Amino acid sequence: MAALPQTETRYGSFLGTQLKDPSIIILVAERDGKVIGYTYAGVEGNDYMALRGPAGVLYDIVVDPAYRKQGAGRMLLDATLETLKARGAPRVVLSTAEQNHSAQRLFDRAGFRRTMIEMTRELSD
Repeated sequence: MAALPQTETRYGSFLGTQLKDPSIIILVAERDGKVIGYTYAGVEGNDYMALRGPAGVLYDIVVDPAYRKQGAGRMLLDATLETLKARGAPRVVLSTAEQNHSAQRLFDRAGFRRTMIEMTRELSD
C-alpha cells in the first residue's frame, strides 16, 4: 500500500486506538527524549487462513533511518519477543517485504526462519 500525505497521522491515530486492547503490545525506542522507533505486535489465537495455531504476531517494527544500524531495531525486537513470551505466545510470526534485506538479516540473526511464501498478482491491466 502506497503511503499518502495523511498516512503518518492516520496510522498514529490507529495505533492509539490499539492501546486499549490487552492483546496488543506497542513498544517505543527513545534517544535523548526523541522516539526513534517502535514495534506493534499482538497475541492471536488460531488462524485457519494462515494455517497456524496461537502465536504472537509482529505487525510492525520501524526504526527512523537516521538511527538504523545502531542496535535499536534489535533491542526493540528482543523486548517485543520477551513481552510476547510473557503474555503466553508459544511462537512469533511476522512478514517482511521480499526486497527488505536488512530486516530479513535482523530476523535471521534473531532466530526466525522462513515458513511461508506470499505471492501477489495484480489484476489490473
